[in-house]
Amino acid sequence: MTRARFNLSLWALEHPALVRYLMVVLLVMGVAAYFQLGQDEDPPFSWRAMVIKAAWPGATASQMSDQVADKIERVLQEIPYADKIRSYSKPGESTIIFQLRDSSPSAEVTHVWTTVRKKVGDMQGSLPAGVQGPFFNDDFGDTFGVIYALAAPGYATRDVRDFARTARQALLRVPDVGKVEIYGLQDERLYVELSRARLAQYRLTVAQVIAAAQAQNTVLSAGAVQTDRTDIPLRLES
Repeated sequence: MTRARFNLSLWALEHPALVRYLMVVLLVMGVAAYFQLGQDEDPPFSWRAMVIKAAWPGATASQMSDQVADKIERVLQEIPYADKIRSYSKPGESTIIFQLRDSSPSAEVTHVWTTVRKKVGDMQGSLPAGVQGPFFNDDFGDTFGVIYALAAPGYATRDVRDFARTARQALLRVPDVGKVEIYGLQDERLYVELSRARLAQYRLTVAQVIAAAQAQNTVLSAGAVQTDRTDIPLRLES
């Protein structure tokens, strides 16, 4: 005896009221799900690449490649989720681009970058003397959503810098703000012009004046005061 197959079309024709009810339910659920979809102007994205740079003034491109870049690459090959390692060497500088696999979990990316810094830092002693770095950059893929420009005519540069730093601290306390960078700050400089006539009058050299200036505002240890609970360090400022 042949068993009859279930015919969905026939069942729908025989139960039109139930079919209409199911269609209305699916339509309502679809509309409700549409308005509950997550929306983000800048959705989070894990940048799975890091740039590692090292400098060795005076070295040739071959020396940078053989004695610096190759050693760092061998360490990077041991990192979990490692995918591509590309290095570019030129006289005095090497740049290594370390890329993770696309399948690497986003939650593990930060941990991997910490591992890279640790392992490369451990082998830093095997690099030739005079090598500067390595330096790591894993946030070069960040983009800024809002850019503010500050202008304060009539105010000193230091006042503008202090206000910018205060504004940065306030912006960091805003919900969902991850990073705030300040660009264009001007460092304070003090220019000292020496009179050669005065130097000759006091029988001083330029080196002596520089040494005297560098000795100012020097903090020296003057011991400590011991109490029952703690030790209070003493400092002397010249």
